[in-house]
Amino acid sequence: MVKKYLTTIIGTLLGAVAGYLYYKNIGCISGTCMITSKPINSTLYGALMGGLIGNLFQTKNKN
Repeated sequence: MVKKYLTTIIGTLLGAVAGYLYYKNIGCISGTCMITSKPINSTLYGALMGGLIGNLFQTKNKN
């Protein structure tokens, strides 16, 4: 089962790291930005986007 969803899992993990790094390095100074004002929001949004992009590269089995 893990092998089937490996690209989605890797995309989710990379997206979470990228989301946190975006918060840490760029972020939102004023605190009014919905996604980048808190690290948890930015990390979860990055994980969601990374998972969706990773899912695009998932191969489908023809059974």
